[in-house]
Amino acid sequence: MTEMSFETIQWSFDEVTGVGKIVLDRPGAMNSLSAQLKSDIGAGFDAFAEVDDEADGVAVRAVVVEGAGEKAFCAGADINEFREVTPGVFEMVEAIEAPEQCPAPVVAKIDGYCLGGGLELALACDFRIASKRSTVGQPEVDLGIIPGGGGTQRLAALVGASRAKFLCMSGTHIEADTAAEDGILDAVHPADELDTAVDSFLNEIVEKPPLAVRAIKDVVNVSQEVGMQEGRMYEKRATDGLKNTADHAESVEAFAEDREPEWQGK
Repeated sequence: MTEMSFETIQWSFDEVTGVGKIVLDRPGAMNSLSAQLKSDIGAGFDAFAEVDDEADGVAVRAVVVEGAGEKAFCAGADINEFREVTPGVFEMVEAIEAPEQCPAPVVAKIDGYCLGGGLELALACDFRIASKRSTVGQPEVDLGIIPGGGGTQRLAALVGASRAKFLCMSGTHIEADTAAEDGILDAVHPADELDTAVDSFLNEIVEKPPLAVRAIKDVVNVSQEVGMQEGRMYEKRATDGLKNTADHAESVEAFAEDREPEWQGK
């Protein structure tokens, strides 16, 4: 296990499983997004990119983002900093988009409040798995602003335009089960089963060929930004590229030899 020191996050990488972890570590402030925390989130994902750059093949198979303590994944922006009109206070976009920009799949492990910028951060992850005691919402309207870190866009893509408008206009907090019914959360589990559930979910992904997993994330994300025809062309290019990888050759050979393939991420 490799660990790196940051001021407001716990960062670790398990070389055996290929799973990285970022823990938002401001439990006394309900892991609210201070300027320092936003900076550390971006730096934490940059550190995973460096792990991959130094590896022979793909090292990082998946990343988990979670919050320290038992009260919140992230309660949103640090409103105390709104008093200081300094560059970057309202600029959460870079930190929030870091999970989406990460080539490996990212899971938001949510236990407790997931509000405002915290929900936007979770929406930028590929998957959201929560405890039953969790609550999600976009209450920015009560501060006279909107979910400006891509929240209106990603939320509407999941729940539809009308539901997204209502949640953002009303600032309503909804319970985990309702959020799952809306499609905001992918799964909900009792709090004491959350760790096991997330680990089980991750195992299903990290056991697959990592280049193919990353290509799926990339192609699906691109398809949200372009038309169907362009998306299909992009998908075809990705498919053609994967056919020339060592992992694809290994899968064919392993099938012929009736054995489990050994993925190299190359």
